[in-house]
Order: sequence, then C-alpha cells, then structure tokens
Amino acid sequence: MKFFVAILLTALLALAGGLWFGWWIIAPASFLVALLVHQRAGKAFLSGGAGGMLLWGGMAWWIDASNGSLLSKKVAEILPLGGSPFFLILVTAIIAGLVAGFAALSGSYLRSIR
Repeated sequence: MKFFVAILLTALLALAGGLWFGWWIIAPASFLVALLVHQRAGKAFLSGGAGGMLLWGGMAWWIDASNGSLLSKKVAEILPLGGSPFFLILVTAIIAGLVAGFAALSGSYLRSIR
C-alpha cells in the first residue's frame, strides 16, 4: 500500500510543483516523498521512478496527442530513434523515471541514517 501511495504522491507533488518550477522539481518531490513515506531503498527507487515515469510519460503523450505528433516526429528524426514519436516518449519517461528514482533512493538513504 505504501508503494502505491508513494507513486501517487510523487506524481501529484511533481505535477503541482511543475506549475511554478521547472522540470527539475520532480527530483525534490521524489526526495521529499521518500523522506515522508518510509520504504526500503529498492522500493523507494521503484516507487519514485514509477511516479516520475508515469507523470512525464503521460504528460509527453498528452502533449504529443494534442498536437498530432508534429514536433515529436521531427525531434525523433534528429535523434537516433528512427523517427518514432513512441520511442521519444519512452526515452522521456525513462529519463524522468531515473531522475525521480535516484532522488527517492537518496531520500530513503537519508531517512535510514536519521
């Protein structure tokens, strides 16, 4: 249950923080959730990563769907993704998941030494 609560809190806190701050707010949000919701380090990494991945993947998909994949096709052609908007969204989600996951891991380790 804590796992799903941490995923939801990470996504909601990062979404709310994203209204005022930049993309990087996903890391402090994940860090803070890992400090508040006690989990082992591995589960904290997975829940933070899943929350970040779902949020940024969902947002990227929403933006891509609303503009008919115009920009994502062009960016995917520049990058070595074979012109696939799906792979661009996947790479975006993976990067966000790693950023949030490592921030949650740091928060979990900090909680364990207190």
